[in-house]
Amino acid sequence: MSRERRTAGAPKKACCLLSEVLEEAGIDRERLLRIRRQVLEGIILMCQWQLQRMEQDRGPTTPPGRRGRKVEVE
Repeated sequence: MSRERRTAGAPKKACCLLSEVLEEAGIDRERLLRIRRQVLEGIILMCQWQLQRMEQDRGPTTPPGRRGRKVEVE
């Protein structure tokens, strides 16, 4: 039995569909990986910026001239 006949009624795999869509759009695997890397680096940069802002906004945790209490934890 030929492969076409065996797979005629079966749905296509998601990875195959994605490859076909990307091929039709003119986006190859290498370009897709570059774009993915740029997006991830952008997310990392944004998170680092947010962390820096949080550190600046936090300031001292106790008012000047007071010390925190010592607490025992079991």
